[in-house]
Amino acid sequence: MSSDETTPAAAEKPTDDYEPHFESIGMPALRALAHPLRVQIMNELSDFGPATASMLAERLGESSGSTSYHLRQLAKHDIVVEDQERGSGRERWWRMAAGGVTIGGPETLETPAGREITEQISLTWQQNNERRLNAFLRRGLDTFGMEWLEASTLSTSHLEVSREQLGELATEYYKLLNRLKEKWKADPAGDRKRVQVQFNAFPLVEQEHR
Repeated sequence: MSSDETTPAAAEKPTDDYEPHFESIGMPALRALAHPLRVQIMNELSDFGPATASMLAERLGESSGSTSYHLRQLAKHDIVVEDQERGSGRERWWRMAAGGVTIGGPETLETPAGREITEQISLTWQQNNERRLNAFLRRGLDTFGMEWLEASTLSTSHLEVSREQLGELATEYYKLLNRLKEKWKADPAGDRKRVQVQFNAFPLVEQEHR
């Protein structure tokens, strides 16, 4: 499972032209991220882009001293980095590190502690995604207007696939997303807004019990 720069979780190689995924973070970084406030900070930077400790403190109802401390702890594990292109020097700006965060690798899932922390972070990420989606469903039309609503997509598909095909689906999705991101970098014009892309593809557990 991954967040921010849409880096996929590890998967077995499904085809000969498969491109390797980004590596999952190890146990030290996973433990550092397990703090609830640090996950919230990561979500804010992923969802809305670079921010200062004071900005994050105001959004999250914390002190700037607290958010500053937790940002430094995340930075020790390269989860966030200082944004050198922003700020006047009086207060540091922070952003997610390139590649985002991927969790759920073999190193962490092979221990009970690693599995518990991975589950905790994954559930927190999903709860955040649900909050964002619920807000859009309730207020999207009034906030952005009909044209943005029509340009948005909420899609659920059901497929019969093998494990290798499921990995191939994820790989092709990330290839497409990265290709479009590079294309759009060259075309910065237009009315741009921050959007969240959610992609879920998983075998249904319930089918094993029917």
